[in-house]
Amino acid sequence: MKYAIGIDFGATNIRVALGDNRGKIIKKIKEKTKKSAIPNQILEMISFLTDTKNIRGIGIACTGPIKGWTVKPPNLPVKSVSLKPISKLKVPVYLLNDCNASVLGEHLFGAGKGVDNLVYITLSTGIGGGAIVDNHLLFGKDKNAAEIGHITIDFDSRLKCGCGKYGHWEAYCSGKNIPNFARLWLKKFRKEEIKKSLLFKSINGNLSNLTPELIFKSANAKDKLSLRFVDEIGRLNAIGISNVTNIYDPELITLGGAITLQNPELVLKPIKKYIDRYSFNRKANIKITPLKDDAALYGVIASVLKKINAARIC
Repeated sequence: MKYAIGIDFGATNIRVALGDNRGKIIKKIKEKTKKSAIPNQILEMISFLTDTKNIRGIGIACTGPIKGWTVKPPNLPVKSVSLKPISKLKVPVYLLNDCNASVLGEHLFGAGKGVDNLVYITLSTGIGGGAIVDNHLLFGKDKNAAEIGHITIDFDSRLKCGCGKYGHWEAYCSGKNIPNFARLWLKKFRKEEIKKSLLFKSINGNLSNLTPELIFKSANAKDKLSLRFVDEIGRLNAIGISNVTNIYDPELITLGGAITLQNPELVLKPIKKYIDRYSFNRKANIKITPLKDDAALYGVIASVLKKINAARIC
């Protein structure tokens, strides 16, 4: 059997999967992203899974922006990564923004089956999105359509995003930047009030120790201050999602990414609480993706099987 190789290349992890001729994932592996040797790492992971003679094509999902073989991920400590070495395998290669891949996977294999207007949003190390409008996957001139994490949600531009710009959704609500937002948000409280919180105790009184994991853990433990902050993250997420609703007019929005999947109720409940305040278009059905963290893998495997020309680079 000839396999479709699916690769999900992110700032934190690289995952590689084998897909059969129906798009089913039959085997997959995951490794921490080695910032200085990403193409070689991918090639080694592929060779671990299968002999290269058994490959029919390779689909790669990666954090953008994308230009040709080159990606410039804002959440990696490198300026750019060339995936050109993958071409030496001499099979078709399809390169998609990770959230474009995820919305395709959702559309074909997940909650979006039969849905013509769909948006997938990841809340993870960064924030990204992919959109299918009138049954068409949106790519854009550089394959970077639906970079929704860089919607401006703060016109005062108080926090800097990993891309170098200010006021973006990702600068406030992504896993990488939630601690920065927490430190800004906590300035409105008296020190005595902060010191009483479970969150303050969990970080040993040092705000530089803040992490998304500790914040959500404290919120799950019903710490009042942490719950108020998580509610504020949800309000900003609702602003971002309402912008997406107003732009793409989807009937369904699915949420994925580590922040969402590890804290589904704490993420989804405040979004639904605030979404009506900001949406102009009729609100979409908002739910957690049933594909867990495999949506992008399903999407890039599908890009190989369906030979999506807009994504092909060799």
